[in-house]
Amino acid sequence: MEKYTLIILTAFVFLTTACERNFDEPNPDMLTTDSFWDDETDAIKGVNAIYSALNRSSNYYNRGMHFLYLLRSDEGFGSGGDIGLNNNVAFAFTSNNTGNGTWNAIYHANYRANQVITYVPQIDMDEVLKKRIIAEAKVLRALNYFNLVVFWGRPPLVLAPLSPADYPENATPAQAFAQIEKDLTEAMADLPPSYDAADVGRITKGAAHGLLAKVYMQQGKFAAAKEAMDWLVTGDGASNYGLMDNYADNFRKDTENNRESVFEIQFKENATENGDDDTNPGISLNTGASVPKFLAPPSPGPGFGDGAARRWIVDAFNVERTVDNKKDPRAAASFIYDNADERGPAFTMVYGETWLSRYGADDKRVWFRKLLNDDWKNNEIFSSPNNYRLIRYADILLMYAECLNETGQTDAAYAYVDEVRQRANLQPLSDVKPDMDQLAFQEQLKHERTLELAGEGWRYFDMVRWGEFSNNLETLRERDPDFVNFISGRHEWYPIPQADIDNSPNLTQNPGY
Repeated sequence: MEKYTLIILTAFVFLTTACERNFDEPNPDMLTTDSFWDDETDAIKGVNAIYSALNRSSNYYNRGMHFLYLLRSDEGFGSGGDIGLNNNVAFAFTSNNTGNGTWNAIYHANYRANQVITYVPQIDMDEVLKKRIIAEAKVLRALNYFNLVVFWGRPPLVLAPLSPADYPENATPAQAFAQIEKDLTEAMADLPPSYDAADVGRITKGAAHGLLAKVYMQQGKFAAAKEAMDWLVTGDGASNYGLMDNYADNFRKDTENNRESVFEIQFKENATENGDDDTNPGISLNTGASVPKFLAPPSPGPGFGDGAARRWIVDAFNVERTVDNKKDPRAAASFIYDNADERGPAFTMVYGETWLSRYGADDKRVWFRKLLNDDWKNNEIFSSPNNYRLIRYADILLMYAECLNETGQTDAAYAYVDEVRQRANLQPLSDVKPDMDQLAFQEQLKHERTLELAGEGWRYFDMVRWGEFSNNLETLRERDPDFVNFISGRHEWYPIPQADIDNSPNLTQNPGY
């Protein structure tokens, strides 16, 4: 697989008179496009390389994407010694190359997806498998572009392998969303509802439906989003999904790919890893995630503490008690903090020791927990086996309720919220807040999503589609001081990386930069 680092390719020709070798001659030992895409095995390797690209550098789901998901929202902030990261997520950056590592990692993954979509159709192989592989590639490309359009707004649409002479221009958000919808819609028909054990973790039909629903909701297309979720909630796919009895089982390595999982990024520990670049055959590849080491509580804890959660979000769990008068169990499953055990710091455990012994009685810091491994070990390494649950069925249920509410079916929406609340042992919403109108129900849904999905990466997406930056900025500033730096008309998107602007005559910079 060729190494691909920038969306814009510039050819450099290095000439020397000290060697008479003809450098235009193909290297007989190197795979080329013509020699690689030959059979079914190559097709499988090709699509596997896209999955690998999700984890191949520290900038995507291995680590960096989680910083954008968690810390750019009002849930979290940069809390460690990485000043560049701290400024990035606090809207205090000055460089137009801010975020370029993640941008490059995403386009690297899409380069691989484009190869599969372009070259696999010409292979003589089993047609059902061929269609499935192309569909997997389209869903992964859609995921990548969903990240790009939400965080960068106007990404170039690169839908085929580029040549050095290609200089794609910015897409509008509408064009990017349309392509994402097209990829997901086309993929659905060719994806299975599930896999056998050898292929668990691949993209399913349900993952395509769930991601498409999110894409529609991000644009305010609630009727279309509900239709996309019908297959999952009330249609043929409903029997494949349900809520786990124990909420915390959604974030443990031993209960991965369970019935609540709709779309899961797979990781596997490699204790001897020494690099993340899967194009380098000379390393022991890191197939795990490094983000737990960077999010775990810092010394005397086992991590670096580069990203912490805001205190307001754990306080939000205190709004209601369970039916047996206990704290909402999702708080302790989502965060590590002094009162995660409501008996206090002397009982709250942090990687095998009490909060009191590690941090004392007065430390009020809060750490994201769902990506960590403290439930089974007392340290973190750079290769975590704990999968990232990108879309859970509980998320689908809350989205479904929101779509019903937005399309004038508020009464019908209650049942789907109640299903999620009752798993947390809260009273049914239909009992404690019956007969809400559409606006009141939407405000309640915001609260329900905040608690159920805390620290999972969807808060920023929700804030964008709810218009929080334009309609609720002062409240954001009260609970997250980083938003004091937020400039409307500028910080909704990152800048297009300046290196790509400089290399392409067809790219223009985002507003405000």
